Amino acid sequence: MLRFCRYGLPVSLLSLSCSPLALAEEAAGAHELGQITVSATRAHSTVDETPQKVLIISREEIEEQLAISNDPGQVLSNLIPSYSPSRQKLSNAGESFRGRSPLFMIDGVPQSNPLRDSARDSYTIDLSMVERIEVIYGASAEHGLGATGGIINYITRRADTGTINQEASVSLTSDDDFDSDGQGHKVDYSISGQKGDWDYLGAISQQKRGVFYDGDDQLVGIAYPGELQNSTSYDVMGRVGYWIDDNQNIELMLNHFELEGEGDYVPVPGDRDEGIPTRARPGDPVGDPGFNKVTTASFSYSHADWFGNKADVQVYGQQFRAQFATTPFFPYVDSAGNSQLDQTRNESDKVGAKFTLTRNGLLNNRLGITTGLDLLQDETNQDLVHTGRTYVPETQYRNYAPFLQGRFKLTDKLNLNAGARYEKAKLKVDTYSTIDRANVVNDNVVVEGGSPDFSETLYNAGLVYQLTNWAQLYGSYSEGFGMPDVGRVLRGINTPGQDVDTLLQLQPIVTDNREIGGRFNWARYGFEVSYYESNSDLGERLTFNSATGTFEGSREKTEIQGVELSGHMQINDAHRVKLSYSHEDGESDTDGNGVVDTELSGLTIAPDTVQMSWNASWSRTVSSYLQVSHFFSRGFDDPDLDFDGYSLVDAMVSYKLPAGKLDLGIENLTDEDYFTYYSQAARVSDEYNFKGRGRTYTLGYSLDF
Repeated sequence: MLRFCRYGLPVSLLSLSCSPLALAEEAAGAHELGQITVSATRAHSTVDETPQKVLIISREEIEEQLAISNDPGQVLSNLIPSYSPSRQKLSNAGESFRGRSPLFMIDGVPQSNPLRDSARDSYTIDLSMVERIEVIYGASAEHGLGATGGIINYITRRADTGTINQEASVSLTSDDDFDSDGQGHKVDYSISGQKGDWDYLGAISQQKRGVFYDGDDQLVGIAYPGELQNSTSYDVMGRVGYWIDDNQNIELMLNHFELEGEGDYVPVPGDRDEGIPTRARPGDPVGDPGFNKVTTASFSYSHADWFGNKADVQVYGQQFRAQFATTPFFPYVDSAGNSQLDQTRNESDKVGAKFTLTRNGLLNNRLGITTGLDLLQDETNQDLVHTGRTYVPETQYRNYAPFLQGRFKLTDKLNLNAGARYEKAKLKVDTYSTIDRANVVNDNVVVEGGSPDFSETLYNAGLVYQLTNWAQLYGSYSEGFGMPDVGRVLRGINTPGQDVDTLLQLQPIVTDNREIGGRFNWARYGFEVSYYESNSDLGERLTFNSATGTFEGSREKTEIQGVELSGHMQINDAHRVKLSYSHEDGESDTDGNGVVDTELSGLTIAPDTVQMSWNASWSRTVSSYLQVSHFFSRGFDDPDLDFDGYSLVDAMVSYKLPAGKLDLGIENLTDEDYFTYYSQAARVSDEYNFKGRGRTYTLGYSLDF
């Protein structure tokens, strides 16, 4: 019987002990051997059982990054090859994963909002609440909607053994000139424990961010949609679990995250042609600050031996609210006859359930089968805050998806993974009118409502071959299922007589992903290489409409291909080095002749990237971490989007005190003065010509007690 300890880790793969120390020691060894269970795979496969690239980011790696930067986009870009460079804004628009959109999840609960993509789905939890991050590369239908580029699953922290365990930390952040407006702070606290059959965890985090200064010691510009700088955020998480018996467990998790701008600065447009960056100055912006407010809840039940099967049930909900700052594209006249500017707010409410049943040991222990059913309802709308006008009408999406996945041991060295998932989805939109605004062409166009439905059977198959005890080869084919940005389509209709039932732009995006690769692990060395192709006959390419100030989706055939290399070397017990390289290209069919002919821009494709990191333990009390990222220059079909490239160096030093630990992190150690990748390669705009953050210090202290 496969038994599970109270951390959700299979005892047979790790240790009969469930103590944190034993788990940490065993997990470290399992990480090298590829034996860590990946909960984002529905069969809870281990890394070396998967026929595609999988990455597990540990708590230690997360803490190293947080000692340098608390920007989730920056953390993901530093740790995940093929993830685009961070925008350093309250937006992950342009932060693609293998050239497509990832599905973000928290403990398996989807965070992405594809019906009206606000591009903030990586800003729904503070990373201090996260124990590890599971990354599955390439299109996947295992969790349904949205994973055309891959899956990024945040696994939240669990209770430690013992009745009461407490952790507290505080950090101070400043630019290198120690300007008062460039300073911020962060405070974290958690308490957890186990007593009898119960376990619990409570955590809270609060952060205040100052403004950002670039490498030239000038204020980084303020973005219209929303900002990380000059903002305050907090996160509150609670979970409680109860063990009914040795096999059965129930658990309730609730997380609430808020991030809101302070509204103390206004943008100053730059001049892209002259190389003048967008700046900021103190002032009172029009309207209310932008914010993210997200509540995620889930109830889970697990039975490790239900008539010989492992059964998992999860019921979840998410409430998502994202407000954007004012822009010049939403004028209105107030009751006093004054001209004003409006701003938009996304509202999305999701409820869903996942039912999973796994049976291993069939056919003389050669076959394992996982089956289940997923249910999802998502209701989304986007309104104008001050006038109550509807920008995107309320859209309801309902989906059910049964699936079957199998793993068959063909020989002692060769395993076959294969499965299918049937997606049945329905949209519902009532008759509506596009907004009335005087400076654009789509004013008060009536669109007939409808309820289009879609169905698609998605297949996957892969082989894993254990060539030697240190070499493994894999290859796979998988299909991903996604919706276009429905809200973007609905709000952009400017031709009378349209109806929702016949809009081609609302057809799903089905992505075919092919991948081959190899994993090579020796005692102190490891290396992995993979090549992938990601194609869609009806993909979505975003183009900017300067008249409306918005991106519009063009449904086009797209083809993306790339290669990734990563390796690590344990030089000795005290020093470890990692190195990675990623390259990708993409093209789309802009003239509809069935042949891809136009290169995808930096809005979709990441630059060639080399990343290196070095962990060093100098003594029992002193350790350090150094990372270098080089983004290579590249040209595009549009010369205005050519990218010059840049290099960033970050460092962290840690010192263990008799009580607690002291960390000093330095972001952009060399004070590189650069324009961000998004500003150079994704958008030609004087209002979005941003430089990146210059040298920044973070001093932190943490204590476990």
